[in-house]
Amino acid sequence: MKMPNAELAVVEAEKITAYLLNAAHRYGECKARFFEEFGFRAGEWMMLAEALREHGRRNEVAREKETPFGPRYEVEGPLPAPDGRAPRIRTVWQVDEGEIAPRLITAYPLAK
Repeated sequence: MKMPNAELAVVEAEKITAYLLNAAHRYGECKARFFEEFGFRAGEWMMLAEALREHGRRNEVAREKETPFGPRYEVEGPLPAPDGRAPRIRTVWQVDEGEIAPRLITAYPLAK
């Protein structure tokens, strides 16, 4: 199954710049190194944001979980990268209660 309303997916700038591409972030450091290895850069954060939205639209939901804040979807598959490769990642999206657009919670590489 595809993520509901994937075409409306929201990726906040701060999620990218302050977390996923922030090598100084306590939890984002490893993720930043991973994404940078494939050509993503903090100065061009919109490239990663669009690639993550595309990932959410193209790939299948691997798991769905109901949370107190709304349904959460884990989407797994290849991520189109600037260097031409397509690493397999998991993105986690949540549709907050009262909303219809999925919002990115996190993204990380899948085990090889």
